[in-house]
Amino acid sequence: MTDPTTGLRTAPVVDLRSDTVTRPTPAMRRAMADAEVGDDVYGEDPTVNLLQEEVAAAFGHEAGLFVPSGSMGNQIALRLLVPPGSELLCDADAHVVTFELAAAAVHGQVSTRTWTSTGGRFDPAVVAAMVRPPAPYWVPTAAVAVEQTHNLAGGAVQEHAALRRLREIADAAGIAVHCDGARIWNAHVATGVPLAGYGALFDTVSVCLSKGLGAPVGSVLVGSAERIGQARVLRKRLGGGMRQVGILAAAGRYALAHHLDRLAEDHRRARRLAELLGLDPAVASTNIVAMEVPDAPAVVARARAEGVLVGALGPRIVRCVTHLDVDDSGIERAGKVLSGVLGHAP
Repeated sequence: MTDPTTGLRTAPVVDLRSDTVTRPTPAMRRAMADAEVGDDVYGEDPTVNLLQEEVAAAFGHEAGLFVPSGSMGNQIALRLLVPPGSELLCDADAHVVTFELAAAAVHGQVSTRTWTSTGGRFDPAVVAAMVRPPAPYWVPTAAVAVEQTHNLAGGAVQEHAALRRLREIADAAGIAVHCDGARIWNAHVATGVPLAGYGALFDTVSVCLSKGLGAPVGSVLVGSAERIGQARVLRKRLGGGMRQVGILAAAGRYALAHHLDRLAEDHRRARRLAELLGLDPAVASTNIVAMEVPDAPAVVARARAEGVLVGALGPRIVRCVTHLDVDDSGIERAGKVLSGVLGHAP
């Protein structure tokens, strides 16, 4: 980069605010440009149809639906699983209740009741004790939502044994389970649990293509053929009916073919960043490093002034997210800058 004022070359900005800031690679752009397209509202876009089929098959579900965002995927799923006037159980820090602007209440008339987790990982026994069966004097539980990986808990991975136990609890109670799988790809790469192994435990799963996988737009909601048929109607009702969307679906297909396994590099770089910041590398379960500081906005501002962008999740938590647009040299530079900002030796 060149400073427009001085004409001197400067170090490029290292952007660790989120893995949503990635840009399409040249090869991904070519795939988008060459995509075969049709009108998706009529179900005639061959590229999006392939993407939906491939993602659904990967998770062992019957059908999939491409949606513009993970929030839309989550909210459509909740509308499918939780009738108006029923309740959803989820983590108090879950994305569906923290970052989706009360959409479940506003659009779906869904009541939510939350548990407090330790490190983002839920206790099946706590969830089981919260389930309320139908009765005339309380709000009945219709579904449980879990987040894989857990964003506000620093990319923590839900343990597969706990998820299996949750499935058993849900089946016994006659309720559904949704997975906000925005970063479930990271959990798959970190643990080796097959995608179908995760998919078998949920009635619906929403997975993002626009985070670590590096596609510019989109998520896919998977479930039964009947539910996805209903989801298509809800997507249209919410204004998500798209036309020649194969241009975007092609980016998602390219990402799945070429960027899934490389998530391990992001995990390695997150552990390296944790080391540089004097943290236990184990805090970086996947591609997120979260740390508590006295004044998160001040840390963000000082780091930005030195060309490193990080995020503040509230007044005391700083979050760094590794992704395909930040290489090893970027991580080393970020570690040096942040160490200085935090008062550590560079």
